[in-house]
Formats: sequence, C-alpha cells, structure tokens
Amino acid sequence: MPSTVFKTSDPYRYLNGFNSYHETEAIPGALPIGQNSPQKPPYGLYVEKLSGTAFTTPRATNKQTWLYRILPAASHTPFTPVSTTYASGPPPSAYQFHQIPNQLRWDPFDTDESADFIQGLRMIAGAGSASMRNGLGIYVFAAGKDMDRRSAFYNADGDWLIVLQQGEMDVQTELGRLYIRPNEILILPRGVRSRVSLPAGPIRGYVLEISTTGHFELPELGPIGSNGLANPRDFQVPLATFVSNPPDPRTPYTITCKFDGGLFTATQPHTPFDVVAWHGNYYPMKYDLGRFNTIGSISYDHPDPSIFTVLTAQSSTPGTAIADFVVFPPRWLVAEDSFRPPWFHRNNMSEFMGLISGIYDGKTSGGFKPGGASLHNIMAGHGPDAATHEKASKAPLKPTKVGEDGMAFMFESCFMVGVTEWGLRTCMKIQEDYNAESWAKLKRNFSPPEGKWGEDESRDRLIVTA
Repeated sequence: MPSTVFKTSDPYRYLNGFNSYHETEAIPGALPIGQNSPQKPPYGLYVEKLSGTAFTTPRATNKQTWLYRILPAASHTPFTPVSTTYASGPPPSAYQFHQIPNQLRWDPFDTDESADFIQGLRMIAGAGSASMRNGLGIYVFAAGKDMDRRSAFYNADGDWLIVLQQGEMDVQTELGRLYIRPNEILILPRGVRSRVSLPAGPIRGYVLEISTTGHFELPELGPIGSNGLANPRDFQVPLATFVSNPPDPRTPYTITCKFDGGLFTATQPHTPFDVVAWHGNYYPMKYDLGRFNTIGSISYDHPDPSIFTVLTAQSSTPGTAIADFVVFPPRWLVAEDSFRPPWFHRNNMSEFMGLISGIYDGKTSGGFKPGGASLHNIMAGHGPDAATHEKASKAPLKPTKVGEDGMAFMFESCFMVGVTEWGLRTCMKIQEDYNAESWAKLKRNFSPPEGKWGEDESRDRLIVTA
C-alpha cells in the first residue's frame, strides 16, 4: 500500500506523470491556443520561458516550460550578496572539503526552531563545482518556522531532491503548490522560485543537489521490462495557482538566490507567485516512496542495490551516475541458502545514507538512527554490523519481511565526496566509535581442515605451508 495514509489529507490536487508534457491554467482561457507568445496574451499576462536545458538539447531530453504571469521574474532590484554566513560557515563555493577514507556516521541532527527552511540548511558533504556544472552537494536541514510570507528562494546551482524525514512542508512554487510529508520526496528544479511553510511544526530532512547540465531521470529498466521500481504515473505535479495581490513598494518581496554556493538577495514590489497558467515539461514534482515497486531475488543471493534506484542523474560515462537516489523500503526476503542482508563490499561509488524511519536491516545495533546519516566513500570497506552478521548467519531461512514501518535511503555518486568542516566538526554529531562499534566485534570464524595452511608471519622468513 502507498505510505500516504495520514491523519491529514493532502490539501491539493495534482497532475500525474514523470517527464510528461503538462498544461494547466488557473483561469480558463489563460493559455494561448496554437502558439506560445502571442502579441497580446490573454488577460494582459506576460509570457516568460523557463528553460531547464540548452535550446539545442535533443528533443528527447529538452526541458522547458512556458509561463503566463502577471509580471515577469526579471522585474526586481539588483541582487546583492548576503552579508551573514551561510550554513554556519563560508559559502560552499569557498569550502575546503575534507577528503577522508574513513567510514563516517552521524547522530540525528538537531532542530533549530529559530530557523526557516533556507536558514536551517547545512552542507554536510559535496564534490565538484557548481560554476562548471559538474558537482554534487549533500545537505541536511532542520527548521522550526515558516519562511517569510513575502519571500521566495531559488537555486541557480542545480536541481534539488528533498527527502523529508520529520514534519510536513507546504511548498508554494511559481507553478503551483505541493504538500510534502515523511516518506515523500520533492524534486525542485534549478531556478524555480519557492517558499516553504510548516503546517505541522518543525521539519528535518536531507537534500541532494546535482549541479550538472542534466536532471534527475527514471533509471532504465532493462530486463525488468516495462514496469517496476518508480512508475511514471506516480509522480505528482502542481496545478497552476497564483497570488493576485497588486504591487506594493512599501512591503516588497525578498528574493533569495543561491548562486555558486553564495546567497544573494533582491527585492520586488510584486509577488513571485503570479503564474496564472503554464505548459511544458520542466516543473517541480513529488513522489510517495510507498509506491515504489520493489524488485528482489526469489531464488538465491542478495542483488546489487541498484535494483532499488528511484531516480538517477547520469554522467557522461554510460551506466555511471553523478547521483543515484536509492531506497530500502519494507520488503520480503525469500532467498534460499543465502546471506540475506547486504554483503561486505568496497565500491567504486560513494554512498551517503540516511534513515527516514524504522530500522535499516543492515544496521540493527541501534547506532544508525532516523534523522542521522552515514558516509562510506570510494573503496571504504563496509557492510552489516557485527550483530547483524551474527544474527543473519544463524537465522532460519523462511520468508521474512524486513523494514516494516521503516524507510532508509542512499545518495550514491561516482564522485569522491568530501566532508565540510560543519559536517566533520561543527555539528558535533560524528560518532567516533562507528567503526569499532560496527566491525571491530566481528568474530574470527575461520576453520580450515586439519593440517598446516597459509603463511606463517610469526617467523622472520615467511614459510608457505599447505
């Protein structure tokens, strides 16, 4: 069953379909017929094109949306740098990432009830460069108040994939409104202006930012066939809705822009949320992780975690992702004569994990908690903790459901992911005993047949016996 069975119903209606071409109008007749930019648009609206790709990008990957709005986004004062620090430190463009081969794990991050969504963002790790359109950022957020009603934010650095772990988010965007709850994700494309309010108290979660020329896409299904994993129809897109307040220079709107990691602000007397109608395929959307159609082994062995990929952002190397978003939902394990949790492994990719709720079946000792995180960088050895390995090695191999009432996720990247000073020290959430607690307790179970086998390192000269 989908996970969105909540005490509060979703207050909004949506369009359905990932990468579908949609059109929506809040006033009938607001969309022009048969052309995009008539001399005199309906109702005296302005025409504005929002391009998510270069004009000459192939048709199959071109993303653009035509907006019909009361006043264009160009009408504002010049942007000026924000004088206050961003994310408890310098702007991310100035970060010196700490490149660390150690396995890292964080306790749940604290909520700052004095901060709104943007003020509560903290960059924990990243790689590459937003200015060169070849980068990745990983953030956590924890906030306790609404963004100001006369404010909006947009990110010029890349697309955001927002994973909400706690609370509820009412997200007002130029293209319409979305309501996000735990176990739902929000995809907020580069450049789309938004405002976040908190109808159910403090929020906490994670953000994956891709600063590339591409966007999040559904993974290819290959031999799985035509259906499975995240199905396109389950992505929900906002309907056009707009604010019609007349401009008021006495109480201007503040527009905050994230540009190459720094924050800049401008003001304008009119609302940024004045799009009366739009059509295109570049828009925000949400997805309920409870609708993920999990694929798994029904014979033997634990498959690669790529079978749990919800969305991907591919690099120029086929089959290699700048970022994959992977989930580990409730599922049945039925593999015969197999060690069912994830095996020990060292990867060519970096893995950042978070826990939305419940217990992750690969880490059952209690150190990996909802609202916390872990990072296993390129070629860092990791796998089930000692308690999980011991239990799984002896468990009766009957059909077992794991992860009930839980959801873990992973941001996986081909980049070597560096950790910020905030993530390493300032937040004070690093678990210093992570490695010792997880793997130092593994027992030596090696039991060769009788006789002398292997090399004897106790002598000055190695003697191989067999």
